[in-house]
Amino acid sequence: MEQLTLTTPALLFSAISLILLAYTNRFLAYASVVRALHDKFIQSPNDILYGQIQNMRKRLILTRSMQIMGIASLLLCVLCMFLIYIGWQTAAEIIFGVALVLLILSLGTSIKEIQISVKALDLHLSDMEKKEC
Repeated sequence: MEQLTLTTPALLFSAISLILLAYTNRFLAYASVVRALHDKFIQSPNDILYGQIQNMRKRLILTRSMQIMGIASLLLCVLCMFLIYIGWQTAAEIIFGVALVLLILSLGTSIKEIQISVKALDLHLSDMEKKEC
């Protein structure tokens, strides 16, 4: 295996930063949806809105997990660079490996969250299709 250099973890900075930006945008969109659901539920609580609220809670938990793992991955990349800088090569390689695993877990969680989001949208579509008939 080649020796890990400062440029290797630095390459992940842009990728992780873009992923975190996408996660943040998703979170902000969810915040808007939660506020709208809250207003609707206060006006007329019903089972459909309650189901949407439960679905949104799951999605927010997953989004929080995605963000935490992404931030931890970025933080470990910075730590890895510091360890390379001070000459602790073995520790840097281990930390970089953990950073990669966290990034993989974050992306995997994102896939799960997207699947839940699609199910929620399918419910809306099926509800509209029933009303059309």
